[in-house]
Amino acid sequence: MTIQDQAPNMSAIKDRMHKVWTSGEYARIGNPLVIIGELLCEAVDLHSGNKVLDVATGSGNTAISAARRFCDVTGMDLAPESIEHARRRAEAEGMDITFEVGDAEDLSYPDASFDVVLSTIGVMFCPNQEKAAGELLRVCRPGGKIGLASWTPDGFTGTMLKTVGKHVPPPAGVKPPSLWGTEERLRELFGEEVSSLEAKRRTYNFRYPSAGHFVGWFRDYYGPTVRAFAALDPEGKDALAGDLKELLDSRNTSGDETVVVPSDYLEVVAVKR
Repeated sequence: MTIQDQAPNMSAIKDRMHKVWTSGEYARIGNPLVIIGELLCEAVDLHSGNKVLDVATGSGNTAISAARRFCDVTGMDLAPESIEHARRRAEAEGMDITFEVGDAEDLSYPDASFDVVLSTIGVMFCPNQEKAAGELLRVCRPGGKIGLASWTPDGFTGTMLKTVGKHVPPPAGVKPPSLWGTEERLRELFGEEVSSLEAKRRTYNFRYPSAGHFVGWFRDYYGPTVRAFAALDPEGKDALAGDLKELLDSRNTSGDETVVVPSDYLEVVAVKR
């Protein structure tokens, strides 16, 4: 077998990723994460009037957080359903934000067109990490900032994704998304294109009525788990649900029948050279 034969079929992988993120209803998972975007906007020290791009905006959390600080904001995402939800949220808050469907690995914006480029639990899921990182750098002006929040490999969500992958393996040749949650990988991706990179480990707490409720919620609404459960036979579905419940129980800090599960993520602020 040649190296070319072994190379992942990125077109097929991107088609698969599109199906993943248009499955379920991401807003029901993403909306509660709003505090992550708020903290990221503070970490990059947004100034009113900044031109801001929120890459893989999902249901618009971080774009809306930036707009609350009177920035000129654009949010883009692969999933049209998420973009429509983000538009409705912005309209409800009386905010003028540009939301567009797009590909984080092939951004439609000119070079150096934004003061700040953000992504909250978003760009980390791009299959081609090098290309996605290159696009973040390309559209950020020299001296501008790139702000990221990404789940860590050893945190709850990183472990949950590994658990799902044991039942439904990810596409061959694609690096784990949680590598974006390591400073080492980000320094590899950005290299000499940034003059500084500061990383801070933070924790988000998932709060749900019970472990069973969490599993059912993610089974119905979170694209990766929606697709994973759909790919399994009844026995496989039960096994995956059981493993997820076991993981939740092992990380639960609530002290009662509810779920409070800390999930670490890496908050990063890099300055474009």
